[in-house]
Parts: sequence; C-alpha cells; structure tokens
Amino acid sequence: MTHRGSRVLHVGALARVEGEGELRLRVHDGRVAEARLRIYEPPRFFEAFLRGRAHTEPPDITARICGICPVAYQMSACRAIEDACGVTVGGQLAALRRLLYCGEWIESQALHIHLLHAPDFLGCDGAIELARTHRPEVERGLRLKQAGNAILELLGGRAVHPVNVRLGGFHRVPARSELEPLAERLRRSLDDARETVRWASGFDFPDAAVDADLLALAEPGGYAIDSGTPTVLPAGGGPLRSFPVAEFGEHVTEEQLPHSTALYSRLDGRRHLTGPLARYAVSGRWLTGAAREAADEAGLGEICRNPFRSVLVRGVETVHAVEEALRVIEAYEPPRHPYVEVPPRAGTGHGATEAPRGLLHHTYVLDADGTVTAARLVPPTAQNQGAIEADLRSVAQAALDGGDPTDEELTALCERAIRNHDPCISCATHFLDLTVDRG
Repeated sequence: MTHRGSRVLHVGALARVEGEGELRLRVHDGRVAEARLRIYEPPRFFEAFLRGRAHTEPPDITARICGICPVAYQMSACRAIEDACGVTVGGQLAALRRLLYCGEWIESQALHIHLLHAPDFLGCDGAIELARTHRPEVERGLRLKQAGNAILELLGGRAVHPVNVRLGGFHRVPARSELEPLAERLRRSLDDARETVRWASGFDFPDAAVDADLLALAEPGGYAIDSGTPTVLPAGGGPLRSFPVAEFGEHVTEEQLPHSTALYSRLDGRRHLTGPLARYAVSGRWLTGAAREAADEAGLGEICRNPFRSVLVRGVETVHAVEEALRVIEAYEPPRHPYVEVPPRAGTGHGATEAPRGLLHHTYVLDADGTVTAARLVPPTAQNQGAIEADLRSVAQAALDGGDPTDEELTALCERAIRNHDPCISCATHFLDLTVDRG
C-alpha cells in the first residue's frame, strides 16, 4: 500500500514527556509539508507573579515551576539576584550548591533514560511494560533516581521543591558526618551509572543529525553545571564563540507563534539547541575520569549530533554527576555560616545554569528596596522547540524516502524524535490519542 496525496498525522497528547503538547505532521506527495510540536498547556504567568515580590522570594517561587528540575530554577534565580545585589557566593557554600545540582542531574537523567526514553528503543509502550521485560534495568534506574533524591532530601530538605535553599547559601548546612552515608550510597551508584551507559550503548540508533547551533555554558577546567559562560558551537562547525551571561537577552530572542503557548527562541537569528548534546560538544574534554571512559566505550567521539544518541550522553553525564558529587563530599568542610548576607540594592542581575534539559537563564530587575520590578525566565524547552520541529521534519522525511511507513510507524518515529530532547512542557505524563486525517 502506498500513501500518495495528502495525509495528516495528529497526536493530541504526547506520552512520556513532562507536560501537555501535541504533534502534527502534514505530508503531501511524499514530502513533509509541515511538522509542529504544539504546546497547548495554559500559560502559567510566573514572570508576572514575581513582580512586586521581595528579592528573597524568587528562589522558592520559581522552584514550583518544575517538580523534576526545581534546583535549576532555584540556582538560576539565586545567581541572578545575587548578581543584581553585587554578591558572589564561593567556597564550601558554592560546593554544596554544586552537590545539590548533581543530585538533580542524577535523579532527572535516570528518570528520563530508564522510564521515558528506553521503552522507545526496546519496543515497549512504557515503563510498566519495560519493567516486565527488563526488570533489573528498571530497578537499577530507580536506585539511581533514589540516590539523586537522597542528595536533594539532605541538602534541600525534601526531594521535590526543596525548601532549604536561600539567597547566599542555605538555611542550614549539613555536618560532615551527615554526608558520609550519602557517599557510601553514591559509590554504589557509580557502578549503576557505568552499567547504564553500557546498556544504552547496545540500543539501535537511527541515523540522524541535529542541524542547529549548539549552546551550552562553559567553565574553564570543568564540565559546566551550575555556572559558566554561554558558548556556541556553530551548526557548520568552526571555533567556539562565547558571550557574557549579561548579554544573553541580546543574543537569544523570543517570539510568540500562533500554534504554541511557549515562546520560540532564536540565537542570533538562527535555530539552536541546548541540553546534553550541546554540553558534551562544548565541555566533553572536562568530564571526570570514569565519565570520559564511559563516553569512549560508548563510541561517542568528541562531538555527537545524533539526537537519538542523546540517551548515551545523559548516561555519561550521570556518571559525571555521581563522581562530581563524591568529589565535593570528600573535600567538604562545613562553612562557619550557612549563608552570606545578600542586602538589597537597585540593579539588574543575570544568572544561568544547566538544567538537565539545557541552559536556563533568569534576569531580574530590582528597585532600591529589593522589590522585583521585572523578571524574564528562558527555559531550555522553549529554546529547543525550533530544533525539535526541524528534527521531526528530518526524521519523517528520511522515513518516507526510505519506504512507505504506515501512519502508526510514522507516528511512533516522530514521538521518539520529540522524546530524544526530553522536553519539559510541565510536569505530567499523559496518554496517547492519535487522530489520522488523510485529507
């Protein structure tokens, strides 16, 4: 059977992604005429909620934006407001922040790899079916997620929406003895993380390549997690270029399109991608020892542009986060005070960190009393929408050129293409509702 003329594939609610979105693919005479990731979840107006609030409040308010990545929002908010107030947090307090962020990377990457993404490669409808066919691997993923959650619980006060973070540091810092059981757990997790990369390296990866500039933070001598300078690897190759965090809004611009409630971003007028592929391309040489070995074993090379192989990079980053967490714990000496004072002053501050799904940038404008008069939050999924749609178009066209896929096959492939990027539309998992209109 061949499919000529026009046909439209419509997935009303994407499964195994965080939040509510749909997929629409329109094909005419064997060519992809339209590929859209439509985000229809209602706007949440957090930037409006922040106006008029005290400068101490955004870390707690923005943490509620995401139940999987609350630390990313807290850390970007803290860095931006401290920047506006002229305060720099260093020493052991900065190290504890990095440890907290490692916990979020471990739990979020383990969740995505084992429960959201792996079913695509192993022919399962979801994590429940995967648990029936690959129970040891799913249990390994849950152990990793629990280890990440344990870090959040100890430093953040709870695993979801931590409450122990504040401007300048923490409300309370742990004693060294409190971290020792965590270190023991993380040493066991390192084996789980390495084995996860070996497992994922055996998956069957379709040929594909992201045609977009790659944007990630870069830090001298380290794999950027909680700070760094925005750095770009152009789509066509060439040298890396960077710009200050304070100039982010001049380079990354946003616009509203009719088919999505999320803003679309462009980097200097071009399509770009943030997230694990970008981080690995910009900072891969700074991975920890075991993470570098895992990347080499998996055959990732220096740069990986295949979005299907992003599951491997997430696995390598999990190894890195476990090792980095152990390094911080081993060097830990409790600071004399749990935080440094952040007195208010008039100013504009910028902060950027690397959420598991990509670069997250915050800007705040404060008046002399520290009241927030303006806020701008640029999440990774909004930045990635253009690249995701380009991927949809590319993988669908390749499938059409290579044969005559059924609607079901084409739909499954397109859903995989979206899940490669782990879009965080909000915080929920929904059912699949497919509508096919053959026009």
